[in-house]
Amino acid sequence: MEGAYMQALLGILFSAVLSENFILVKFYGICPFMGVSKKIDTALGMGMAVTFVMALASAACYGVNLVLEALELQYMQTVVFILVIASIVQVVEMFLKKSVPALYKALGVFLPLITTNCAVLGVALVNVQAGYDFLLSVVNGAAGGLGFTLAIVLFASIRERVDKSECPQAFKGFPIALITAGLMALAFMGFSGMKIF
Repeated sequence: MEGAYMQALLGILFSAVLSENFILVKFYGICPFMGVSKKIDTALGMGMAVTFVMALASAACYGVNLVLEALELQYMQTVVFILVIASIVQVVEMFLKKSVPALYKALGVFLPLITTNCAVLGVALVNVQAGYDFLLSVVNGAAGGLGFTLAIVLFASIRERVDKSECPQAFKGFPIALITAGLMALAFMGFSGMKIF
């Protein structure tokens, strides 16, 4: 692998996890971020499911996009990408229901909502807009999922501690969660502008 290509891979990996984090910098995927982040184990399970779906969706959408371009149907990207993502989520849902029923039950309604998670669709569209090849698309999808997992697990760990701490009545529950998310977003935005090499 050439040095420039390896540098591009590392740059995508670093930026998707930290400086261009889908949740805390781009604000994609806020619904599961707020809804499934009350416990660390549930947040980790959701993060792993989203990472798997993002990586798989990036690979599948790359191939689908080649077909759409060959047929000059690029205007159908969003609709077709959503169908691909929905299919992948159905497979993940069936797998979790059969293999890990406790996680399936804990994720509840948020598991099928991965289909409409704008972070998953966002990574597929970012890959197309950036003109990434297959490997760069998959790396961006997997790294975006890892960034999602990092953010949601950190947020869940903070929420668990905040729930056991004393805070004014007006801030209990959702308000303190929003303040926490805002502070985390500020921290992650501190990585923007950094260069790998």
